[in-house]
Amino acid sequence: MSTHLYEKTASELSSLLAEKKVSAVEVTQSFIDRTNSVEEKVGAYLHLSPDYSLSLARESDQRREKSQTLGPLDGIPISIKDILCEVNQPLTAASKILEDYISPYTSTVVQKLLNKGSVSWGRLNLDEFAMGSSTENSAFKPTRNPWDLRCIPGGSSGGSAACIAAGQSPLSLGSDTGGSIRQPAALCGVVGMKPTYGLVSRYGLAAFASSLDQIGPFARTIDDIALLMQVIVGHDPLDSTSVDITIPNYRESLKDSKKDWVLGVPKEFFTDGMDLEVRIAVEKAIDFYREEGAIIKEISLPHTDLAVPVYYIIATAEASSNLARYDGIRYTKRVQETKDGIDLYSKTRGEFFGSEVKRRILLGAYVLSSGYYDAYYLKAQKVRNLIRQDFNNAFETVDALITPTTPEVAFKAGEKSTDPLSMYLSDIYTISTNLSGLPAISIPCGFNSENLPIGLQLIGKPFQESTIMKIGLQFEKSHSFTNLANL
Repeated sequence: MSTHLYEKTASELSSLLAEKKVSAVEVTQSFIDRTNSVEEKVGAYLHLSPDYSLSLARESDQRREKSQTLGPLDGIPISIKDILCEVNQPLTAASKILEDYISPYTSTVVQKLLNKGSVSWGRLNLDEFAMGSSTENSAFKPTRNPWDLRCIPGGSSGGSAACIAAGQSPLSLGSDTGGSIRQPAALCGVVGMKPTYGLVSRYGLAAFASSLDQIGPFARTIDDIALLMQVIVGHDPLDSTSVDITIPNYRESLKDSKKDWVLGVPKEFFTDGMDLEVRIAVEKAIDFYREEGAIIKEISLPHTDLAVPVYYIIATAEASSNLARYDGIRYTKRVQETKDGIDLYSKTRGEFFGSEVKRRILLGAYVLSSGYYDAYYLKAQKVRNLIRQDFNNAFETVDALITPTTPEVAFKAGEKSTDPLSMYLSDIYTISTNLSGLPAISIPCGFNSENLPIGLQLIGKPFQESTIMKIGLQFEKSHSFTNLANL
C-alpha cells in the first residue's frame, strides 16, 4: 500500500476523492511537495504556479461538497508540456524567442481538462519547439531521466515523461510529431500514447509539423491513459484536421478480455542496430502474447528504411513554414540594434533560435526551394503514401503490430549532441506511425542490466485506440514493473 498520495495512480486518487477520504487540496499539495523535493535533480518543469494549482484544487473541493463534481478527473493534477496554450500562463516552447510570452487563450485540450475539474499543475520542459529526442535542446535547461540522472529522458516530451516517473504528477500531456510521446515514455518507464491523427484537437498547440503533430497522454497505467483520453478526444471545429467520429468509452472497453489477437511483428524492425537487451525484452513480451493465445504473425513493412529520410524532409519543410511567424515583429522577443526590417528578422531569429531549430528551418527551406521542391518534398510525399499503404496491407491480416519503441535504452546526456543523425535514429521505430497517422502506445516491458527501462510499442488501425489499450492491458496485468523511480 502506498504511503504517499504522489505514489498513487490517477484512478486511485479519483476513487479516494470520490469516497471523500482525501481532498483535492491534499492531493495537489502532495505533488507540490514531491516536486519541491526532486525537481532540482530532474528538471522536468519550466514554470510552476503552486498558488494557481491550489486555487483550482479548492474549487474542486467546493464542488464536491455540493455534490457537483465534474467527473473522475475533478481534483486530479495534470502537468502540461510547455507548447500548449493556457490563458495567462507562460508558453515558451522551451525557446528564447518566446521567453516572455503569456498565452492570451487556452488550447482545446487544456480547456477540456479544466472543464472537467482537472488541476493544472506546471509547464513542462521539452526540446525547443518539440525538435529533438533528448530534451537537451531546451533553451533553458536539460531534463534528466529519473532512473539515472546521468541519462536523458528522451524527447521532445522529456519533461512530460520524467514528471510521471519521478512522481511529480499523476498525469501529463505531451505532443508526438515523430515519437515524442512514445520514445520518452519508453526511456522513462511509463505509458505514453500517440492517438490517431485528427482524434485530438491541435488548436492551441505551437505547431512544429502540422501534418504530423498529435497531442497525447502520459500516465503510469493504461487505465489512467483511458481516463485522460476520454476527456481530450473529440471533434473540434477550431481545428480543420479534427475528425468527427463516435467516441467509445475507453475505460469500459478495457473490460473486454479478448485474448485471441492476431499480432503482426514487422521483420524490418528487428535489425542489427537494436540493443541486445531491448531485443530480448521485446521478444519475451511477444512470447507472452503467444502463450496467452495470440497468433503471432511476421509481416513486412518494406518501406521502413525510408521513413527517417522522408520524415526529415516533410517535418522540416512544415517546420520552416510554421516557424516563419516568429519574426521579432508581431509577438516575440526582438533584437534592438537593427538597420531595417530584414536585419531585424534575421538577427532576431539568429539570436533567439537554438542550433537544432535553425538546422531544421534551413533544411526545410532548402527542400521547399525552387529547383528542389520536386526532387525532395514532392518525392517524400509520394513515399509517405507508400509507407501508409504498407500499414494498410499489414492490417488486412492482423489486429495490431507489436514492436520495440526504441532501439536502445536511455543514453548518457551529451552522448549524441554532436551527431544529429545518430540522435534522429532514436525515433526509427516511431516515425512511420506519424507519417501514417496511426495510433500507437508505448508500455513498459522490463529493465536492462543497468536498471534502465525498456518500452514495448503497440500500433493500431486508425481510431482503434481501444484495441491497443486492451492488448497493452493484458501485458500490464501480468507484469508488475515499477514505474516510479527511487530518487
